[in-house]
Amino acid sequence: MSFYPTDRLALFIDGSNLYSTAKGLGFDIDYRKLLEEFRKRGVLIRAYYYTALVEDQEYTPIRPLVDWLDYNGYSLVTKSAREYTDSHGRKRWRGDMDVEIAVDMMNMADHADHLVLFSGDGDFRYLVEAVQRKGARVTVISTVKSQPPMASDELRRQADNFVDLNDLAEIVCRPSRLPRFVQEPARTGDRARQSEPEEDVDADA
Repeated sequence: MSFYPTDRLALFIDGSNLYSTAKGLGFDIDYRKLLEEFRKRGVLIRAYYYTALVEDQEYTPIRPLVDWLDYNGYSLVTKSAREYTDSHGRKRWRGDMDVEIAVDMMNMADHADHLVLFSGDGDFRYLVEAVQRKGARVTVISTVKSQPPMASDELRRQADNFVDLNDLAEIVCRPSRLPRFVQEPARTGDRARQSEPEEDVDADA
């Protein structure tokens, strides 16, 4: 990754997209390590994490992660997921955070030198271009090494830098060892290692 030590950095993490990307590579994200890594790369002024929550459920597997992030250096941006039924009659939820990410990136472009977007969604290409016109550099972190690839070609070409998440595995990830939907029991100081449940919120629907 190409960063200057004096860069003012801001991170924008599309939670559902990053979870799907890491899962496709066989990793879980260690959010404590991720934050520490970018604090070494420059002057980290904000780390946003975006996710939709199913509010009417007494418990959701993502809640421990969200609570941990909120108390450990991340700025949480959440909204209620909307329930719908898919073509197979299964209950799903929509939780698209694109607008929230776009507004925050445009605002932070006036205060940060380098914005880091954790998403491969091609819909962000024009947003990245708009942020660059304001003078900020943009690094996109996703992957082309999963099947199918998670990063769109258009977004990769538009970004100043593209970093494949697979290349950061030894720095910010750990191998997945648990079955789907099973959470590692929370231990003091270790909640950063829990993963976002992909099936709870369909962010791209």
